[in-house]
Amino acid sequence: MAFGRTVKLLLFMVLCLLTILSSSQGEKEVYEYKYPFIKRASSFSPSSSSSSFSSKGGDNAYDYIIVGGGTAGCPLAATLSQNFSVLLLERGGVPFTNANVSFLKNFHIGLADTSPTSASQAFVSTDGVINARARVLGGGSSINAGFYSRSGHRFIKSVGWDRKLVNESYPWVESQIVYQPKLALWQKAVRDGLLDVGVRPFNGFTYDHKYGTKIGGTIFDRFGRRHSAAELLSYANPQRLTVLIYASVQRIIFDTSGKRPRAVGAIFKDENGKQHQALLRNTPGSEVILSCGAIGTPQLLMLSGIGPKKELEKFNISMVLDNEYVGKGMADNPMNSVFIPSKRPLEQSLIQTVGITNKGVYIEASSGFGQSSESIHCHHGIMSAELGQLSTIPPKQRTPEAIQAYIKGKKDLPHEAFRGGFILEKVANPLSTGHLKLITTNVEDNPSVAFNYFSHPLDLQRCVDGIRLAAKIVQSEHFTNYTQCDKQTVERLLNLSVKANVNFIPRHTNDTRSIEQFCKDTVITIWHYHGGCHVGLVVNHDLKVLGVPRLRIVDPSTFKQSPGTNPQATIMMMGRYMGVKILRERLGKAAGV
Repeated sequence: MAFGRTVKLLLFMVLCLLTILSSSQGEKEVYEYKYPFIKRASSFSPSSSSSSFSSKGGDNAYDYIIVGGGTAGCPLAATLSQNFSVLLLERGGVPFTNANVSFLKNFHIGLADTSPTSASQAFVSTDGVINARARVLGGGSSINAGFYSRSGHRFIKSVGWDRKLVNESYPWVESQIVYQPKLALWQKAVRDGLLDVGVRPFNGFTYDHKYGTKIGGTIFDRFGRRHSAAELLSYANPQRLTVLIYASVQRIIFDTSGKRPRAVGAIFKDENGKQHQALLRNTPGSEVILSCGAIGTPQLLMLSGIGPKKELEKFNISMVLDNEYVGKGMADNPMNSVFIPSKRPLEQSLIQTVGITNKGVYIEASSGFGQSSESIHCHHGIMSAELGQLSTIPPKQRTPEAIQAYIKGKKDLPHEAFRGGFILEKVANPLSTGHLKLITTNVEDNPSVAFNYFSHPLDLQRCVDGIRLAAKIVQSEHFTNYTQCDKQTVERLLNLSVKANVNFIPRHTNDTRSIEQFCKDTVITIWHYHGGCHVGLVVNHDLKVLGVPRLRIVDPSTFKQSPGTNPQATIMMMGRYMGVKILRERLGKAAGV
């Protein structure tokens, strides 16, 4: 009898759990059970926030306030919470309940969502290239293509990081959210094509950055579900961490009564538009740490009064510190893609195979996006095989009527017209740089960003080399055997790609005959932008903001180059690395890390 009652009880519990999981409210309850410290910003009040950590700063005070719950911010917060009270402020929501974020099959749809609450906030650089900023816990790791690959030793040496701690910090990330991918057939064909054209040796599956061809890691598991930096919060001490979602930080608060301004807190708005003030503890070592990314961090610094004097005066922003280098040195790794038709159906795959060449370019690939009846009507960012022709229309003629006519025409096209995949060619370490400037004083508005793609001739030459290499791969025997298509001429391949790419750069009549013009006209992004707060100009080697005590930056705005083939591995590692470094400097062996 007792056994029977136990079985019935277990069945009832399973049924209840399934019922919970079937609803969005249930999903919310599940993530709140695992991450009880994640709350809506409107729940913030002196009586409910970290009241057990009262200090001279008041009940509503923290040892660390981290602005930006992204790729670096989440591991940083989890690490610091082991010993100190931490407030993590994230302007977006959670990734766990968003199907467009959580599943590989919806990757392109997530980028296409331009609603105010989307996890992806679109912006167009002054170059005319469509880009995206993350607006969700986990940051870019919640909306990217999922590829995981460590940086090379040269990058680690250039930023002056301790190699031993770096080698301890990568596995901390990998053991939690990184997987070996099940290699798609398209990715195998690209692998074989790379080896055919001499991108050797084959290094197999590895996280390491090595010349040749390799298979990297992925943050998508075998079921196609994403595991972003947000899940690194499971390492946190739940008693010492508060994560507020939908908390839009308006500015950093400074104490300007002394010789130098000191960061003392942050002003943020909750999801209802109500304004709140979060303060640091008045103890040595307490800090506000910006982890808003290469776009958000220089923007927030300027809105808070740190930046070029002339720029801040334009918007009547009170000057805290004149630093002409904030927003300077912005860079993005330019990418161009070659669309490859295939006579066989293709499964969806994001980046798994990569060719690391000695020409200063990386070769990657994707397949199977833009073929379904649901997705063919959408804007699919870098993986779109449907859009691009609108960019051939001059901006003044790109009327709502023209756009609607274009969309209607696309609905009538057969899905088979877009069957194929992409070979992606990316310049490794661009020498071309630009700048970021404010347009408004609303932190929710995108600033003006110029990357100045291919303004340096060496970047253009590398792109030409990469496109020629991509063409050779497509013409290799292994590849044509897979696609079941005849060898394509370079001009025909480029012509197909001109129609497939997405940006707002007007086309030229010779962009399929001149590879240089093709590179300029069809440049796109893979979201590897960096810079704006360089070491030695805006921050010191410990990433502390120059001239402003208790303010630090931990994100790729401090980078002069993007690490490895894809930066997310190193940015997540950076969050863990800097967290451990801060704890050890503050507590020594007592830190326990």
